[in-house]
Amino acid sequence: MAITAAMVKELREATGAGMMDCKKALTETDGNMEKAVDVLREKGLAKAAKKADRIAAEGLVAIEMNEDNTVASVVEVNSETDFVAKNEDFKDFVKLVSKMALNTEKTTVEELLTEEAEEGNDLQTVLNNKVAKIGEKLDFRRFAKVSTNGQVAGYIHGAGKIAVLVEMETEGRDERILTLGKDVAMQVAAMNPKYVSREDVDAEYIAHETEVLTQQALNEGKPANIVEKMVKGRLEKELKEVCLLEQPFVKDPDFTVKKLVEAVAKEVGTEIKVVNVVRFEVGEGIEKKEENFAEEVAKQMQ
Repeated sequence: MAITAAMVKELREATGAGMMDCKKALTETDGNMEKAVDVLREKGLAKAAKKADRIAAEGLVAIEMNEDNTVASVVEVNSETDFVAKNEDFKDFVKLVSKMALNTEKTTVEELLTEEAEEGNDLQTVLNNKVAKIGEKLDFRRFAKVSTNGQVAGYIHGAGKIAVLVEMETEGRDERILTLGKDVAMQVAAMNPKYVSREDVDAEYIAHETEVLTQQALNEGKPANIVEKMVKGRLEKELKEVCLLEQPFVKDPDFTVKKLVEAVAKEVGTEIKVVNVVRFEVGEGIEKKEENFAEEVAKQMQ
């Protein structure tokens, strides 16, 4: 029986196994879908699909950089438990993913999973094999790539829980610029600013905050004629908190981040402008699954 691409796709979606493994299983079973699933399960290659309903909210973030600090990647790979995140097999997989993210022209996780990773296997197959070996659901959640004519610096915080890339426009190639970039990345890791500078703040955010702060002042019983001035002052204070360059530098609060950048630029004799930051924190935005202990025991006894 001829094995079609549609059949391979259907089996892959049902089991989570790699494309080549699905094709081999279908060939081996003469196109019988149910038997092909059994073949993959017997080989441990369909184990990933059985864990698909679990929540993977732990894991690691990682950064990979090219030699001249002009291209960098950051990735997040999730596991179900922090214990597995410390597993050397898992760490090796995260390293592989970060290297592939650095060197790829692909822009989505789905596309990157189809690229050859090792020994003729695509990344999806390698991931499924790790799931079968480690015994937990693993998820390559996201990646970002920064490419610049300037310099990129990176920082990993908390043994792989937060990763930050900072892109700087500059013609300089001084080690002090990379040190500055790492300091700014540490700032981003700690303070998690919404914007790089005031110029980046969108009008919608300003309008929303103005409305909230105005109502806040009115609710406090402030006279209408001074509400506008109060709102302006409070908005000014808020912008200093949400804009990276306006924030007091965590290592020396007497400096703002903007003043720090200016000081280093003067020291090395070249312009430096922070233009972009990327911050990944493990599990952010993932709703961790909470189950009743008694229900969990009952499920396992069934």
